[in-house]
Amino acid sequence: MKLSTKEDIEAPVSFVYAALSDFEAWERAALRRGADVSSVAKGAKAAPGMGWKVAFPYRGKQRRVEITLAKLLEQQELNFDAVSAPLNGSLVIELAEMGPKRTRVSVASTFKPNTLAARLFIQSLRLAKAKLSRRFELRVAQLAADIEDRYRAQIKR
Repeated sequence: MKLSTKEDIEAPVSFVYAALSDFEAWERAALRRGADVSSVAKGAKAAPGMGWKVAFPYRGKQRRVEITLAKLLEQQELNFDAVSAPLNGSLVIELAEMGPKRTRVSVASTFKPNTLAARLFIQSLRLAKAKLSRRFELRVAQLAADIEDRYRAQIKR
């Protein structure tokens, strides 16, 4: 199953990239939402191969996912792979400079089931794909608005 969307952000590509690749901030956000996150960093700097082990409650069960930064192109692309027992997934975030203070962010996620139960779960998601797509687009739009707000706040200082 694939979900994708695009958003334009009123901020330079360097600022958007810095916000999206601030992995410590993402770890803190996950911890605030009740997930257990442990970094499997292979070095202090962001580089392909670094990863995280994440555990979180979902539908009454504790789920575990290993997320790996598969590809990193400075100010162009972030590519993550997620592996868990029932499903595998990937998230690709591409950045395109539309102007000096405008960036287009394209986000695409793909999930593939490994088990029969996961196939049934993905099938139920396909039946509600329109609603799921709207929620995905709304969340990416909220993220874009947050990055814009942070950029405006930085300019005012």
